[in-house]
Amino acid sequence: MDVIKLVLQILLGITSLLLTLLILLHKGRGGGMSDMFGGGMTTSLGSSGVAERNLNRVTIVLGIIWAAVIIGLGLVMRFSVES
Repeated sequence: MDVIKLVLQILLGITSLLLTLLILLHKGRGGGMSDMFGGGMTTSLGSSGVAERNLNRVTIVLGIIWAAVIIGLGLVMRFSVES
């Protein structure tokens, strides 16, 4: 059980870092925190290229994996028998 717990903790750390980086790669939509830090020059709000759509898909999939790892880690920690 300790091996599964260790693997899930490592996977949680990796997915957390990747998810943070992928979210920061997204283009600002304006009207929020992105305007405060110089992202207020948005030219086309409605159009998104292929790269941005793929980035959205990868971010969503990684977010689902991240949530599943958290749930799995919670279940392992709850049902682990400590001796």
